[in-house]
Amino acid sequence: MKGKRGEYLVIIQFLLLFIFIFLPVYPSFSETETFAATTGIRWAVIVLLWTAALLLGGLGSRHIKKYLTPLPYPVDHNELVTTGIYALVRHPLYSSQLFAAFGWAIFSMSLTHLFLTMAAFFFFSYKAAKEEKWLTERHPEYADYAKRVKMFIPWVY
Repeated sequence: MKGKRGEYLVIIQFLLLFIFIFLPVYPSFSETETFAATTGIRWAVIVLLWTAALLLGGLGSRHIKKYLTPLPYPVDHNELVTTGIYALVRHPLYSSQLFAAFGWAIFSMSLTHLFLTMAAFFFFSYKAAKEEKWLTERHPEYADYAKRVKMFIPWVY
């Protein structure tokens, strides 16, 4: 049966990414005094959030490289990883995309990108819940891990 391993979720994820990339910045504040006055703050925010995104994505990929797949369904040889970045957050690869998107939304002061980032947050929450169901079936200890470690934002959520 098609979609049984989360194939449609991967397609939706890539669609969200392409939409985000090609979505126009709206409204455009680039010619306003507020935009100019907040340049330093906006740069600090994007550097901070994109650094977090790179760390989360890079470390997340490195720690599960033997089990990494585009599908949320765990591979047959999957083992539960709860160390490294996975001791801080359960879904660092999803987190990295959300941090990067939020950074761009703030930097560009784009409501369209902010709204799409919020939609992506709900999408990743849904996708993570499906993935966690499958992981719990394969690794019963996942339930205890999920109680200890936050989903997307270390120590917060």
